[in-house]
Amino acid sequence: MVPFLLVLLFKYISKDKNEGYNKLSSTSENNYDTAEMKVPDNVDYIFDVKPILSDRCYLCHGPDEGTREAGLRLDIKENAYAAIGKELDRHAIIPGDTINSQMVYRINNPDVEKRMPPLTSNLSLTDYERKVLTKWIQQGAVWKDHWAFVPPVKSDLPAVSHSELVANEIDNFILKTLEQKGLKPSEKASKEKLIRRVSFDLTGLPPSIDALDSFLNDDSADAYEKVVDKLLASTAYGERMSANWLDIARYADTHGYQDDLERVMWPWRDWVISAFNRNLPYNDFIEWQLAGDLLPDASLEQILATGFNRNHKITQEGGVIDEEYRVEYVLDRANTTSKALLGLTMECAQCHDHKYDPISQREYYSFYGFFNHVDEKGLIGYDEIPEPNITITQKEIEEALSFVNMPDSIKEAKPMVMRDNKAQRKTYILNRGAYDAPTDEVQLAAPEMVAPFEGKYERNRLGLAKWLFNEENSLTARVAVNRMWQQIFGVGIVSSSADFGNQGALPSHPELLDWLAITFREEGWDMKKMMKRMVLSNTYQQTSKTNEKLLELDPNNKYLARNSRDKLTAEMIRDNALSVSGLLVEKVGGPSVKPYQPPGIWEETTSGQGLTKYFMDSGGNQYRRSLYTFWKRTVPPPAMMTFDAAGRDLCTVERQKTSTPLQALVMLNDPVLIEAAQVMALNTLKEGGAKTDEERIVHIFRKLTSRTPDTEEKEKLLTFLKNAEQEYNEKEAQKINELIEVNQSIKAEKLYGLSVLTSLVFNLDEAIVKA
Repeated sequence: MVPFLLVLLFKYISKDKNEGYNKLSSTSENNYDTAEMKVPDNVDYIFDVKPILSDRCYLCHGPDEGTREAGLRLDIKENAYAAIGKELDRHAIIPGDTINSQMVYRINNPDVEKRMPPLTSNLSLTDYERKVLTKWIQQGAVWKDHWAFVPPVKSDLPAVSHSELVANEIDNFILKTLEQKGLKPSEKASKEKLIRRVSFDLTGLPPSIDALDSFLNDDSADAYEKVVDKLLASTAYGERMSANWLDIARYADTHGYQDDLERVMWPWRDWVISAFNRNLPYNDFIEWQLAGDLLPDASLEQILATGFNRNHKITQEGGVIDEEYRVEYVLDRANTTSKALLGLTMECAQCHDHKYDPISQREYYSFYGFFNHVDEKGLIGYDEIPEPNITITQKEIEEALSFVNMPDSIKEAKPMVMRDNKAQRKTYILNRGAYDAPTDEVQLAAPEMVAPFEGKYERNRLGLAKWLFNEENSLTARVAVNRMWQQIFGVGIVSSSADFGNQGALPSHPELLDWLAITFREEGWDMKKMMKRMVLSNTYQQTSKTNEKLLELDPNNKYLARNSRDKLTAEMIRDNALSVSGLLVEKVGGPSVKPYQPPGIWEETTSGQGLTKYFMDSGGNQYRRSLYTFWKRTVPPPAMMTFDAAGRDLCTVERQKTSTPLQALVMLNDPVLIEAAQVMALNTLKEGGAKTDEERIVHIFRKLTSRTPDTEEKEKLLTFLKNAEQEYNEKEAQKINELIEVNQSIKAEKLYGLSVLTSLVFNLDEAIVKA
């Protein structure tokens, strides 16, 4: 429908070719010449030395005993300083002594056969890295434990030079770092951009014209705070938060694997939405999902919450070995819990000791054991509902589960839950991770380097949940607030939100991360309060505009001298179009729906069993929020996958961020977006408020970008509209005539032209970013 050349022409002529672009220097944060880097005056073990050891040395001298050589272990202080050699007459590291420290000798050896790392490792040190290690030893080789395994400490708020720039505590930490880096914060974003950004971040939907005008006309000091409070109180907030949690929980509407038959887990999704909207404290939110069934006098709601750990894939393929797949499910639960709640890559210790983090294979299977007592089968039949499960009817909904939105057409639902009725099952270390190679028996325990477990907690999932929220736990609160920060600012304070271990990124603002973590705990794990604090900060309210200096000194916006310019998520792309066009059906909860998707996809990939053909829903179900779209694991919704949605096979705590030609093709050709453009154009003509083409253009532009177009933009869009009307022909008539059958007063070429123009604005960069 959309004249592609017209779209391209407008996008290229609508802005000055140099506007909005800054030339990047040859130096960037991720692409630098280490020969030009200056060795720090005071070398810090955590920030300067350990990343080098972890990347270049741990392979042969790290946690994994199976690959360790020469008896040298560099990840533990006592081992790193210990005597080595057959006669124990040498030391790799002697604090302050670069002459006799074997590390200095070996890394600087001119003989490549003796130099470390060896050529056979395919690893090497740069001159800069050798100088850092040498200087560290020269300065006394001061050792520090890995920051993430040390309990957070709440520091005093830093004093800053410009206190007038501080809106709340977050700004103190950000401004202090900016001052140290020689940077200044950016100006505040316009009110139009700010309400658009915060609306998407907190609800996943754009602001309405009424909400926009109300904010623009409110000159009170707390105008923005009132907007935030209203967004946090909306039901859309719970849906927005749930979209992230479904990725983490690997939620889907099918079992996965080859046959990929349907399952019923949507009541658990309804619970998640309700929990976020009720602002259930994070510790309860997690405890119920991990061990709700083990709580004293557990309610049906708490039991339903345990569906979190039954969202894994389940096979129905004949011929598989039952125990092999049952073990796979237990492994999945252990790996999901460790990644989602601890930010650890514990799965790396499934077959051997972790190569980089102090997690032994024994510790891994001690953790795995928490999830090994469910009476479940590895292989289920085609018509079988996996055990354990619960039955939900209208009776249960009326008595205990009022948040479950079950339509009259469904008499009962049977979601899977957790139930430990195989307490006698023992847990063993599995040699090389093989289900049929048990070795030593292990007792249930959590990683001691995170917090003590032995002798303090029950050896079950409830004990594990209590351990997670003990004050001594160094990770739970940090991981939680970091993920909230990632949602609001685009990148976490720890950018590797799935890995807080030795191979993960260092925190950009470590004192801020700890302050937020402890404050989160002190305030009763209040998620809405933490989200509100983040979006009310001046750091968040900055414009995302950049300049040459910022691109030179902080190309990746690590220090937040501006806001990040993030694209809308896959769900937001579609939901935005439905919302601004008036098509969106704002019904909360219920079974998954099947909106438009290209025909024939399921048929091409089916095994011949079960869900072999996609039947699109009719009526309002076509226009529900994308959160409710039916998720078939082997064939996820194609448009959403194009925009980097998670596949939901495994736990995902951070989505990819790509920009591809396929995304542009979806924006131009997806029938949902085309229909939204047509309906929006029709409503603009019908509503009567906009009498002229210019007024109609302003109305459409404001709805899609949250701002008024300037004079030049209006002129170009008027020209585009006139050209589009002239493009109208018989080929397009059939599509347009269907819309104007009951609107005889509307001219077909006018509706066509406005539809094309709306589609064009949908495709502007400004319309597919948060602000």
